[in-house]
Amino acid sequence: MIGFYPEGWNLSENKKNRFTSADLAEAKVQETVLEAPVIMCDASHNLVVNLGCMKGVIPREEGALGISDGTTRDIALISRVGKTVCFVVSSITVDSSGKPYALLSRRRAQELCRSHITETCRCGDIINAKITHLESFGAFCDIGCGIIALLPIDSISVSRISHPKDRFYVGENIRAVIKNIDADGKITLSHKELLGTWDQNAEMFSAGQTVSGVVRSVEDYGIFVEITPNLAGLAEPKPDVKVGQQASVYIKSIIREKMKIKLIIIDSFDINYSPEIKYFFDGDNISQWDYSPADCTKRIFTKFCG
Repeated sequence: MIGFYPEGWNLSENKKNRFTSADLAEAKVQETVLEAPVIMCDASHNLVVNLGCMKGVIPREEGALGISDGTTRDIALISRVGKTVCFVVSSITVDSSGKPYALLSRRRAQELCRSHITETCRCGDIINAKITHLESFGAFCDIGCGIIALLPIDSISVSRISHPKDRFYVGENIRAVIKNIDADGKITLSHKELLGTWDQNAEMFSAGQTVSGVVRSVEDYGIFVEITPNLAGLAEPKPDVKVGQQASVYIKSIIREKMKIKLIIIDSFDINYSPEIKYFFDGDNISQWDYSPADCTKRIFTKFCG
């Protein structure tokens, strides 16, 4: 049994602990949110779920918020086959052959999750999120029971990327910050504030080291190479270097008061590589974040609405 987590967040745990009839009966009384894998979507777009002790059925209208009024398309149901869904137990009944099965509601789980978010969460809260799909303008994230929030591309990291796929992959579990909650319940996320300040990132390196990075931008005056998701340096121009390549770079100097790292590219090559995401903030809420060193005139700053 789980709380309000992105769908699939605790799937490995559920694989080890299949539900018993008693589990399901108690979950019905408590209206506890559970999760399990979808094994089929039938011709009427009802979802069939494997509960271990019995079959579970999520009727089409109970498959997601917005299905009954047409604001959510049925592809949202079909695409769940082979994946995990959250649900509450509506009832336990028997089929025509006398075998027990459970009627489930994913829609109700989403209602409970949305109410929890809008009533108890606030801007600056740190939450779990799962990447569901990527667009040029941002990443869409499941923040609980299939409730989707947008993480805009400019909020993913300080180091600029050309597309969210440069940082994330679909199905990836991440941490995120609630940046805004609209009156209609639409939620916007941020991510860069969890990836450390300039000082925290720069402290992992020193002049004279040669480290790995990824080429993010090639300009006439130099080449920007990301060495962590929140830290990039400028390398001297070098022929035949392309965006997206991995690069081995020599750290020439680190200039704290100007937030600059000067690099020399030793080599660059085609390989699928991106610096590892490391979270520096492990609290539950962040009210404001100052990326810049104290003695730097340039400021990169976020203040959450609180």
